[in-house]
Amino acid sequence: MKYVYPAIFTPEDNTVFVSVPDLPGLHTFGASLADAIYMAQDAIEMWLWDAENKNEPIPGASSQADIARQCKSKQQTVSLVAADTDEYRRQTETRADKKTLSIPAWLNDKAEKANAPFSQILQQGLKDYLHVG
Repeated sequence: MKYVYPAIFTPEDNTVFVSVPDLPGLHTFGASLADAIYMAQDAIEMWLWDAENKNEPIPGASSQADIARQCKSKQQTVSLVAADTDEYRRQTETRADKKTLSIPAWLNDKAEKANAPFSQILQQGLKDYLHVG
């Protein structure tokens, strides 16, 4: 799923602190604005990925203007941060599930003689079939 949430960026010394008011407890930081944006995206994806996995409700995103009204300093800025939990899942979930399947004996014999990497071929075939990266 793709999401967009407004985040508050607060520069302080050599750090940019980030909070995402719509996602309770979500705070992170970066060494620069670019790093803080990257860290915000990662934290939002992780928060949402966890909620999706637990079938918890996903909070709606407030408007940028509503979040901007929460800023307490002129140094703070609000920016939208995009998050893609499908991409996050692809990058972080590496556990393998074992599947038992049946193929014709003649095909198995040919594949074994060719030292075919069964698991890789099945994974690539499923990715192609499902149109996923």
